[in-house]
Amino acid sequence: MSQPEIDQVARDISADPDVAPGLCAALPSEALHHLSASIKDELRARAINAGDFDAIIEDAFAQAFGRDGLGSTPWIEGEVIVCPGSIVAKSRASHRCRFVSINDVWIWDSAELIREEKQSHPGKQEGFKAVALVPVMEGLALDVVSGRARGGQHQVDRVISFEVRQGTLVEVSQRSIKPADMH
Repeated sequence: MSQPEIDQVARDISADPDVAPGLCAALPSEALHHLSASIKDELRARAINAGDFDAIIEDAFAQAFGRDGLGSTPWIEGEVIVCPGSIVAKSRASHRCRFVSINDVWIWDSAELIREEKQSHPGKQEGFKAVALVPVMEGLALDVVSGRARGGQHQVDRVISFEVRQGTLVEVSQRSIKPADMH
């Protein structure tokens, strides 16, 4: 495909996003798999090259944690999703925490993770804060999981789910988890 043809397809899709499904329907499955992998790789490369991650992370550490020490919900900044997380311990056997999972994998184990920084906060309520960055990718599913541990038993209290839709982070559900729901 020549550059003028690529430019025309890009203009068509930008002017009318409904053109994209028709284009995809016309392609064979093998081409769609290659295109999907290439799109994911390109979005990741653009995210890596586009941001001043030091500044984004510094700002997140300054603004993303409430008085309770827990991280806020994720947000998009440029080409990345900023995902704060933290653990606040009351004792060795008791803590509160809030972390993000990406497509049902904890963010620190996610293949989407671009960068993560942690800061310890020693003292009466020791623990740590973390800021993780992942690329903005269509369909990416994020769960913000809030929980606590008491006596060595961990319990999830609340889950807020988000999805990337048309380049924005959209909340899709919230649910409180009661101990009876835990199995």
